[in-house]
Amino acid sequence: MKYSWAVESHVGLVRNGNEDSHAPSNDDASRDPVVVAVADGMGGHVAGEVASRLAIQAATDPKMNGADAEDRVRTANDAVVSAITDDPSLTGMGTTLTLGIFGDDGALSIGHVGDSRAYHLRKGELRRLTADHTLVADLVNGGYITEAEARTHPRRHIVTQSIGMPHIKIDRIDTVLEPGDRVLLCTDGLTAMIDDDDVRRLLVKAVSPSEAAWALIDAANAAGGHDNTTVAVVDVSS
Repeated sequence: MKYSWAVESHVGLVRNGNEDSHAPSNDDASRDPVVVAVADGMGGHVAGEVASRLAIQAATDPKMNGADAEDRVRTANDAVVSAITDDPSLTGMGTTLTLGIFGDDGALSIGHVGDSRAYHLRKGELRRLTADHTLVADLVNGGYITEAEARTHPRRHIVTQSIGMPHIKIDRIDTVLEPGDRVLLCTDGLTAMIDDDDVRRLLVKAVSPSEAAWALIDAANAAGGHDNTTVAVVDVSS
């Protein structure tokens, strides 16, 4: 299987700094397995940027080659927790982390904590692979509010799990990709601004991963750009 990807990030129209991090750092293509990840830091500009950077570095370190998605996310959590222990001024920092291992046989394994997301597009149909670890997601799942109400709920930004907590439950999602599929990993700077129907439409319309990535970022900014937006688009071919 061949993977072609683009990973792009934008500060948005409101924030002064970008607390998101991602891997890989460059657009490319390969027939070898590839690890793609996005992280959205929290805890103030400096601490949030530190948390997301540490998480991405730890999860994608070459010494992690051969590790599964859960182990990579767990290693990222250990790195952030250790940094807080070593420097108490960083207490309260954390980050989301959504990481995908794209295997040479088409297998995709995702490790996920927080409210960044992974989507799978196949033949024009978009499927959300991850579940948000947020207060409003719990309310939706419990039937207390609707998805539409969740989008404007005053507590929609409260994350119930993040990298940097002493104890986390890592979601693992496994699926098999086919030629023609497109996968999106993104921070909530995208999904807080545009809904899944718009995400699907833009992914379907774009020809290349880079075109898709920038179309999504432009749409988030056109809707207000209230947060940093990071997207990774991976195309699958034979």
